[in-house]
Amino acid sequence: MPELPEVETVRRGLMPVMQGAVIARAQVNRPDLRWPFPPGMAERLTGARVIRLGRRSKYILADLDRGETLIIHLGMSGRMLVSGDSLGQFHHDHPAPAKHDHVVLDMETGARIVFNDARRFGAMDLAPTGQVQDHRLLAGLGPEPLGNMFSAAYLAARLQGRGMPIKSALLDQGIVAGLGNIYVCEALHRAGIDPTRQAGDLGADGVAQLVPVIRDVLAEAIQAGGSSLRDHRQTDGELGYFQHSFRAYGRAGQPCRTPGCSGVIARIVQSGRSTFHCATCQR
Repeated sequence: MPELPEVETVRRGLMPVMQGAVIARAQVNRPDLRWPFPPGMAERLTGARVIRLGRRSKYILADLDRGETLIIHLGMSGRMLVSGDSLGQFHHDHPAPAKHDHVVLDMETGARIVFNDARRFGAMDLAPTGQVQDHRLLAGLGPEPLGNMFSAAYLAARLQGRGMPIKSALLDQGIVAGLGNIYVCEALHRAGIDPTRQAGDLGADGVAQLVPVIRDVLAEAIQAGGSSLRDHRQTDGELGYFQHSFRAYGRAGQPCRTPGCSGVIARIVQSGRSTFHCATCQR
């Protein structure tokens, strides 16, 4: 499933063609994805101007001039692909309709945005803009890891007394929003922290070391266009490249890339999910 860097990469790719532009025509080709689309979604989107394109956790939020916000979740395989952009960034012609093109937005500028989702685990919904943070998909989310509210003091307070593994704590969207399996593995490896260590035992020094590493990993991944392991594509169809910089994730049996470490990356299972770590340098 796309994590924060992949979603942020898609949001940035959509910005030039969506923000400030009018949706000339919205076409909805099926009644649902993971959940049913909201009633009359095509009619509610057609003619609306996108006044702001934001992101919360793993969700893209398009604020409309009609007082509603379009919430977009990419799910496991969702892609937002752009063609025909009159600004010249996406100069190729519109491709022929594909089997899994579920939502099509034709902008007044001539750009076309297609939501393609083969597995249909994605989602779209509309909510009043003033109440969007109370939507069931967004309510209860923790702070953004790249925002000012996510600090060593905040994280230390949230981890205090917790007996769960630190990896599980970082995957808890109520503690910090947007982190997923890939980037938690990478951050813990860079910070030299054992993913099985109890979160409450990390201590102030460990938390102070971890927070900037999380920020660095996410920033580098966004700069690289995210990680393309199976389905992720940028809005122009290109792959992300951060997977080539992985130090731990997916590297079981390979030498640890920490300078001076002679260990080997191992795979363990935590709560049914793969964890990649180095037992030699992660303590």
